This record gives sequence, C-alpha cells and structure tokens, in this order.
Amino acid sequence: MKLIKTEDAVGQVLCHDITQIIKGVSKGTVFRKGHIVTEEDIPVLLRVGKENLYIWEHNESMLHEDEAAEILRDICHGEHMHASAPKEGKIELIADMDGLFVADTERLQAINALGEMMIATRSSSFAVKKGDKLCGTRVIPLVIEKEKMARAVAVAGEEPILQVHPMHPKRFGVVTTGSEVFRGRITDTFTPVLEEKLGEFGCKMAWHQIVDDDPAAITNAITSMLAEGAELVLCTGGMSVDPDDRTPLAIRNAGANIVSYGAPVLPGAMFLMSYMPDGTPVCGLPGCVMYAKRTIFDLVLPFLLADVPVTQEWLSTLGKGGLCLDCAECHFPNCGFGKGG
Repeated sequence: MKLIKTEDAVGQVLCHDITQIIKGVSKGTVFRKGHIVTEEDIPVLLRVGKENLYIWEHNESMLHEDEAAEILRDICHGEHMHASAPKEGKIELIADMDGLFVADTERLQAINALGEMMIATRSSSFAVKKGDKLCGTRVIPLVIEKEKMARAVAVAGEEPILQVHPMHPKRFGVVTTGSEVFRGRITDTFTPVLEEKLGEFGCKMAWHQIVDDDPAAITNAITSMLAEGAELVLCTGGMSVDPDDRTPLAIRNAGANIVSYGAPVLPGAMFLMSYMPDGTPVCGLPGCVMYAKRTIFDLVLPFLLADVPVTQEWLSTLGKGGLCLDCAECHFPNCGFGKGG
C-alpha cells in the first residue's frame, strides 16, 4: 500500500473499503475496494474523515485483507456451512442446517494468539439453526505478510476447526423409577417434561415403563427397550446416594459402559452418562431435570441427537460456566450457562 493525500488520489485504486458510520442511523460502505477515485469522490471522502488514503501497490510478499480473510475462512470451513462474500475485510460462515456446532477451541486460540488476525465464533457445543451465524474472520491490518498467513495454516492443520453435526430425531424410551410412582402415591411428572424437551427436536417417546426401586426390574426395562430398537434410553429418578436409589447399578448391570456418574454442573451434579457397546446412549437423569428450567441435560442433549460422543474430558470442562443462575426470565442458550466447555 501507499499512503497519499486524498486530493491527490484521482485515478488511483482504493485497496480497502471506505465505511461511513452515522450513530443510530447507519453503517455502510461508501466506496468499495478496487474503486477508481474520481474528482467527484474527493468531497465525499473528506466528509467521511478520509484526508489520506491507502492506494494499492502490488507486493509479492503481502496479501490484501480480503485474501487473508479467505485463508482464515478456509481454516474454519467445515461441512454444512457456507461463507459470505468479503465485506470490509471480514468473511462470515453461516449454518446450512440445524445441528450441533463444535469449535476446536485449542486450535482457535492458537491461531488468534499469532496476532494480526482473528477468528471470532459463537459458543461451541450448542445447537444452531439453519441461517445462524457461526463465525467471523479477518486480519487486523489492511495488508499482511504471506508468511504469517502460512503460519496460521500450519497451526490449524488439515481439519477444519469448525463443524456443524446434523442432529437426528430419535425414538427414545423412558424408564421411570421410584416406589412412590410405581405404587401410585404420586403422579409421574418427569416423563411429560422429557417428552416436551425432546419433542422440540422432533423426537418421539416410543417406550415408557414405570418400575419399582429394584435394580433387576430397571435393568430389564432398559434391555427390553434396547432390544426393541430404542435409540436412546433415559432413566428418571433413583440417582442420588440414598440407599433406595439403585438406578446407576441397574444401568451398569444392563451392560452399559459408564462415561461419568456426576458432572460439574448445577443443576445436574448427579447426572450419569453411559453407552451400550453398540453406541446407544443410556442416561440417568437426576430429579432437577424435572423441575429446573435448564440443567446438565440441556447441555448434553444436542450431543446425543448429533451422535457426537459425550466424553469425561468434555464434561469436566463444564465447571466453568456450569452454574445456572436461575434467572427470573430464562434466555438460554443466550446466557453464560454451559459456556465453559
């Protein structure tokens, strides 16, 4: 780039967009990159505060901000998303479908730590809708060394750092445990909550069985649902450390591999995550899922529907941001709950 006085720029080619911001009214581009400045443009440029301009001078070792943003775009660009056209040096990625959005936060931080470039994403590990903005990319200067962008590509590696995993509606079963429900002393109010919560994602409850606090009965209910084709089994109740709470034992006896019994999330500390040998998830849900607006289950459910494994490592990251503040008006997921993972 070459810096010259605006009055001397007639006939020169702009190497960046010229933006005008009127507070409370508009923000827009007055002249686009590549525009050839005319005599009539000079007063307009001066009115937007441009007494000096950068004009393009070709340099083999440098990249324009749009070209650099395209490199960052390619670093991020996973499946089921599309890119916007460069605008004012920025490129955005947009979701092409509903799904679970996941960002590789370690590589994202490593690229941003290089300096003079940035990738800003929405929070990872949450459901997104078709048309949702996923990220924005740009470099800070108007031109940047090719070598720096090559370093970013090397840090990123071969796999995109952003992914949208399609979510699939599942036929699920619910095993309701507890002598108080089994003997009709209280009404089962847990199952309707689950039907509503999973129904938001198009899932249908195909099996439901109420059993006593008997590990063998709970195990039989789980295995029979799985044998009949359940794609997800949810066990409600019996998840605390009380002597009569037997659900974790029953899930283990069904042959499930326990990922974690417990999670650093409130509400939801007594959550149990497990998978059958064929990969079918079986979850033990604590009572808070029935009465609290948002819990650990809201954080895990998109993973279950997208068939993305829930790991102990990921669950352990949820402590930061894992405390729901139980706001009078819930704005989840547009809040801090679960944003540490």
